Amino acid sequence: MNTFEIDRRHTVFFFIAAVVVCAYGEILDLNTILKQYPKFVSVACFFLIATIGVSHGALDNLKGKKLLKKYRIKNIFFFYLIYSLISIFIIMFWIFIPSITLFSFLIIASYHFGKEDNVKFYSFEKLPNIKFKFIFLFIKGSLVISAPLWLHPEETLQIFKILNFSLIHINENLILFFIIISLVSNFFINQYWGHALLDSFSILFLNLIFSPLIAFTFYFCFLHSIRHVFSLVKEMNNKNFEKGLYKFLRKMMPLTTITAGIFLISFFLLINYFSVESSILKVIFIGLASLTFPHILLEYLVEKNER
Repeated sequence: MNTFEIDRRHTVFFFIAAVVVCAYGEILDLNTILKQYPKFVSVACFFLIATIGVSHGALDNLKGKKLLKKYRIKNIFFFYLIYSLISIFIIMFWIFIPSITLFSFLIIASYHFGKEDNVKFYSFEKLPNIKFKFIFLFIKGSLVISAPLWLHPEETLQIFKILNFSLIHINENLILFFIIISLVSNFFINQYWGHALLDSFSILFLNLIFSPLIAFTFYFCFLHSIRHVFSLVKEMNNKNFEKGLYKFLRKMMPLTTITAGIFLISFFLLINYFSVESSILKVIFIGLASLTFPHILLEYLVEKNER
């Protein structure tokens, strides 16, 4: 089974799972119940994101080795140094200029989500300008951010406030417009637009029923990350999925364990100054931002050198 077919099946499975979970969530009023246990929800989301969520970037060191060979650099230390420095700089930027850093992260993350979560693209070479590619993919991925802003504005703004970015008011009509054009963009950037729409509706359903953190955790871990993991498994072994999966799990453990450990240490440092829920939100989103920037830069450089 090729990667494309795996992605399509994953899309259908995730959509069905999202519908079932949301249906039971609505019937049992799970969101109201879970709000009574904010620490449990935060810890559960933290665990999933720090393990399953970050695992899809756990082979960046192997991609870094390939990239260094292109530049005739033999010492892998340079990759780890540059990757770590970029992550540290992002954290520093967030501390000193949180508004600009968060805004930049939301834009870059939207593009990244739009690019990685599509089942199959049309040929973007036909577009007259590379900017069109960025805009279309940004619009597609922005649903991850616009959906909670529209469906749970107060909770989402509270998360922004915890991340040191305060918004007094949001234009709900503008957010709705972004959601609509995000749905419409599926017809332009995906040959199999039906599957792409299923992804979009899965995101909307999850945000309709659950809080922003829970909905994001479901999406990030079980749609975005798992889909990327499938492509990595195929790279490990294109003929035997089970052998590829075993090889991936073996190779992803070191960096995933280190990253999860750093997240955990950061959490224990922050709870000396903030509540458990606030500390977890800071670690999750600032931590993801510090990893997303070097991850996307690496993906870009690898793709550029493979052309």
